Amino acid sequence: MEPDPRPSLAVWKFASCDGCQLTLLDCEDELLPLTDRVRITHFLEMSSAEDSRERATLEGTGPYDLSLVDGSITTAEDVRRVHHIRRISRRLVTIGACATAGGIQALRNFADVAEFRAAVYADPEYIATLDTSTPISAHVPVDFELRGCPIDRGQLLEVITAFLAGRKPNVSGHSVCFECKRRGTTCITVAQGIPCLGPVTHAGCGALCPAYGRGCYGCFGPMVQPNLEAMVRELRHDGMSERDIVRVFRTFNAASPEYGPVPELAAQEAPETPAEEEPR
Repeated sequence: MEPDPRPSLAVWKFASCDGCQLTLLDCEDELLPLTDRVRITHFLEMSSAEDSRERATLEGTGPYDLSLVDGSITTAEDVRRVHHIRRISRRLVTIGACATAGGIQALRNFADVAEFRAAVYADPEYIATLDTSTPISAHVPVDFELRGCPIDRGQLLEVITAFLAGRKPNVSGHSVCFECKRRGTTCITVAQGIPCLGPVTHAGCGALCPAYGRGCYGCFGPMVQPNLEAMVRELRHDGMSERDIVRVFRTFNAASPEYGPVPELAAQEAPETPAEEEPR
């Protein structure tokens, strides 16, 4: 039997809701043509078989030309397994907020995990977990990070196509503000004074929330070189307290290193505005 010449693709899960993996399955019309170009050899969300033959395991068999990794690292076993996956993968791409920035479960990074275990589990001594939820890049080298909660289908197909073609993915790093302008959405912060994270959030969602009169949640994580000082100043101007400013950055991308300076910036006192002179 002649070997299959198509490059191999593997999809892996760590701590996540599986939404980003479902984005790949939701491609539907694009998925069938994609399988003509690539061999999906390991994807437990789609099949329990490895390369459509033997039963798949969490370890896989490898080697793989491209691995898509979903989810964050939350256990010692996760750490061991992600190093194994990196060794058997020629290229490794992280997909989604959990894999690129720790996910919403990274809220544990700012609290007492032991208290959480005791509140949730009847026998917390049997639960083995780390004190933190961290992105994949904190443990192994990553070739590309695709942001979003969940990721955008078009961007995912672009990333897969780019790696198959041996080129850099055409996924721009600009902010959601660009997407608002493209779709003709009036800036809700300027027009209505609604707090919005769009100026520092990575594009990819199509500016969905601002289009419906809601400030950006920041689910696509930080854009390239976000101006956090200006963003915090604007949020304060729009009426947000120090506590609320910190909280709004600690949602989908709580462990994103780009957001590290936010608590310190939020704690700074707002500069006094010079009083206007009364007319004589």
